Amino acid sequence: MTSFLIRTIAGPRTKYLVLVFWLVVVVAAAPFASKLSGAEHNDTKAWLPGSAESTKVIDLQAAFQSPNVIPAVVIYERAGGLTTQDKAKIGGDTRRFTTVARTDGPASGPAFSPDGRAAEVMVPYNLGPNGWKLATGVVSRMEAISRGDPGLVVYVTGPAGFAATSSDVFKGIDTTLLYGTMLIVIVILLFTYRSPTLWLLPIISAGVALTVAQAAIYESTRVGLTVNAMSAGILTVLVFGAGTDYALLLAARYREELRRHEDRHHAMQVALRRAAPALIASGSTVILGLLCLTFAETNSTSGLGPVAAIGVAVALVVMLTLLPALLVTVGRWIFWPRHPTFGSDEPTAVGAWSRIGQRIARHPRRVWIITALALGVLALGMTDLHASGLTNSQSYRGHPSAVVGQDILAAHFPAGVGSPVVVIADAHSVAPVRKALATTPGIAAVLPTITGGGKVYLQGILSVPPDSQGAYRIVDEVRSAVHGIAGADAMVGGGTAIDLDVERAAAHDRSLIIPIVLVVVLLVLILLLRSLVAPLMLMATVVLSLLASLGFSAEVYTHLFGFAGADAALPLYTFVFLVALGIDYNIFLMSRVREESRRQGTRLGALSGLAATGGVITSAGFVLAGTFAVLATLPLTTFTEIGFTVAFGVLLDTVIVRSVLVTALNLELGERLWWPTRLWHGAEHVPAAATDEHQLTRQD
Repeated sequence: MTSFLIRTIAGPRTKYLVLVFWLVVVVAAAPFASKLSGAEHNDTKAWLPGSAESTKVIDLQAAFQSPNVIPAVVIYERAGGLTTQDKAKIGGDTRRFTTVARTDGPASGPAFSPDGRAAEVMVPYNLGPNGWKLATGVVSRMEAISRGDPGLVVYVTGPAGFAATSSDVFKGIDTTLLYGTMLIVIVILLFTYRSPTLWLLPIISAGVALTVAQAAIYESTRVGLTVNAMSAGILTVLVFGAGTDYALLLAARYREELRRHEDRHHAMQVALRRAAPALIASGSTVILGLLCLTFAETNSTSGLGPVAAIGVAVALVVMLTLLPALLVTVGRWIFWPRHPTFGSDEPTAVGAWSRIGQRIARHPRRVWIITALALGVLALGMTDLHASGLTNSQSYRGHPSAVVGQDILAAHFPAGVGSPVVVIADAHSVAPVRKALATTPGIAAVLPTITGGGKVYLQGILSVPPDSQGAYRIVDEVRSAVHGIAGADAMVGGGTAIDLDVERAAAHDRSLIIPIVLVVVLLVLILLLRSLVAPLMLMATVVLSLLASLGFSAEVYTHLFGFAGADAALPLYTFVFLVALGIDYNIFLMSRVREESRRQGTRLGALSGLAATGGVITSAGFVLAGTFAVLATLPLTTFTEIGFTVAFGVLLDTVIVRSVLVTALNLELGERLWWPTRLWHGAEHVPAAATDEHQLTRQD
């Protein structure tokens, strides 16, 4: 069956069937792909752990108010004190705020600060299930109403203000990431191939893969798959990054075979026969690693796993079918001006990585010890990695108006006025629950009680900023107090509780998923390399590379970017991306080393494998690093952190760890690398031709 597929993909006539097939598929998929952004869920519950207490409170709140109600807080400030004219304007603005579309109930306020320099107004708006996108229009209208008087500073903050800020940040994110990623990939491919034409085929193939993947994911949302703006953005980066990596490796092997075979169709068939197992093993490892995210408690994380896995799976299939058909259709001229001619010399025999390998071979033990120590020094930066979550103010690079407004609000009023702690309990327990809430240290006031449907709805105003560690401690104390009231069945939610539950779910997800991914990756390496020593050695280098990347990144966040901390999900996301994608390069290198070791022995096999794959692995690393670096251009701290850490980690992995450290360890371990297989005893003396003719013509 395998030989039949290879002959079909790269056959002189059947290649056109492959091209027509993908043309039909992409035309059919395009309408569904365009609907994916409309199927995104960016409401609060889409980012929450499904079993968290704050999530349950959101459901219970529907009995008292629509879950789509988002309050906007307007803060006014005059440095010299509010004037009589200011107060009259604020009163008039408050009445006009309620005329804005989607108002849900009367405005609260204006309330004037004790120092006489500020006033705040709270207005509830029902923005519907897609309120995250509609918030921008509402906030813009409120800003237009409130602005005007010189010296009177006005900001719209609170949940609606931050929703509008997020909406502005994510507006056009799909096209920004797509065009930015394409530009990066094109530039790197131009430098890699040194051809003005060859880059077109990987880009076309990646575009087809992205369209088909988006359509498949859109259909999956109908059966419960959660997609949000973050997972949709990462999908674009991952499909182009991983897909182009696969294209680079296949094209490099095809270029090799074109020097050995006069017929380009036969050259592609041999290239597929030799490269496909490593590509499939690599892609399968990434897919399995990403699917491990489905074990996460957090909805956004568990949804990212299938979304990213679908993207990688489609990219792999496209690069193993459409790209080969395109390459053999256009012929050797696509490599112009350095097209490989039949019978020409292999450049890898005298290339840069061949020379590097020879230098490593002189003192392999010294090389791997020094390299490992250097990586260990970078890993020490982990002590400065504070992945305890980001506050709303810390989540954005720069100073959006909602963040500035929140700071002004906290300077004049109880900081938590715009985001109260919510307690819902059985109505018969209203007195003890209210008392427990009001007497909790850090609760500045309790708003009037609302009763309905046998439940009571209470709101406590925090005396500290609602997204601070101090606020998290207060939520824990409130929970401890109300949970201890017999028969109250009380639950605590609200914005601060949501942030706290997300942080704790992220810690749980790290503890659960990281070991699962390590076991999955190790098993795949054992099956592929048919050895125990080599996979264990590779896993050790992967973990060391990850720790070094996180450690270096933590220092950059703190001392260069000036970030206050890291997103709670950062360690897990970077772990999955760096380990799963880093194993890609392990597989590319070690499968070639094993192939060469069967003919020449491990020492020569390690050097030949590095010479043959070092250049393409490095190029693939630059492509993947470049695509993830696009994430860092977005004005979100989390995306910047993920983009920078993964980009740096991929470069570190491909340039240093895979090519230098692993090669030095291969030379140090020698034949022991392959224990307990037959290679442990030395080369198998397989002919260099590897019986390609027989493998391609035999019946499976």
